[in-house]
Amino acid sequence: MELAGKAALVTGGGTGVGRATALALAQQGCAVVVNYSRSKADAEQTAAEVSRLGVRGLAVQADVADDADCRRLVATAARELGRLDVLVQSAGVTRFIAHGDLESVTDEVWDQLLGVNLRGAFQCARAARAPMLVSGGGAIVNVSSVAGIAGVGSSIPYCASKAALNNLTVTLARALAPQIRVNAVAPGFITGRWLEGGLGAGYEAVKQAIEKRAPLGKVCEPSDVAHAILSFVTGSQLVTGQVLVVDGGMLIAG
Repeated sequence: MELAGKAALVTGGGTGVGRATALALAQQGCAVVVNYSRSKADAEQTAAEVSRLGVRGLAVQADVADDADCRRLVATAARELGRLDVLVQSAGVTRFIAHGDLESVTDEVWDQLLGVNLRGAFQCARAARAPMLVSGGGAIVNVSSVAGIAGVGSSIPYCASKAALNNLTVTLARALAPQIRVNAVAPGFITGRWLEGGLGAGYEAVKQAIEKRAPLGKVCEPSDVAHAILSFVTGSQLVTGQVLVVDGGMLIAG
C-alpha cells in the first residue's frame, strides 16, 4: 500500500509503539488519528508531531474495551480524515503478577486485560470494516506479544490475552478477506515506560539479561516494532493472517 494520501487510526497511539508507529506513518504521508484512553497530553503531543510532518494529526479519546467508544472512535477518524485505510491496534494493558500467584488473578484482572487486549481489538476491527471498504480496502495490524507464543510475561491473563489475539488475527484475516488484510506483530522486551514501571528496580537487570541471551544482542526499541508494523502495511499485499515475532531472536535462543 502506498501511504501518501491515506489515513490511519492508531489505538494507544500516544506512547511507546503506538507513538512510534503514528510518526512512521506520517513520515510516509499518511494522516493519523491518535487514540488514547488516559494519556491525553502524550496523545496530543504525538498528534502535534504528526501535523508538523505535513499531514493531519488528531488525538481522540476512547476506551477500546467499550464497543460504543470503538464505534465513535472509528467514525470520528473516518469523518475527520475523509477515509480510513489503516488500523494499528497498539492499545494494551497488563498487570504484573507472578505466574505462581494464582490467587491474585481476580475476575477484575481477567475482565480488564481481555476487555482491552482482545475484545477491544475485535470491536475496533469490526467498526473499521465499513469505512475501510468504502476506501477500497485496508490493512489492520494488531500488536501482540511473544507472551502469547511462549507463555512468559507479566501475568497469566496477559499471556492468554495475547495468545487469543494471535488467533483473532487469523480468524479476522479470513473474515475480512479479500479487501482487508489482518496481521500481527509479536514484540519481545520493549524499552520504555511500560516495562520500567512494571519491573521497577529490576528493569535494567532484566533488560541486560535478555540482551545477553538474544542472538542479535539487543532488545526492541519502539521504532523497531513500528518498522515491522509498516512492513505489513506497505509490503506484499499477499500477506495476511500472519504473526511476526520481533524480539532480537530471543525465542530461538538456545
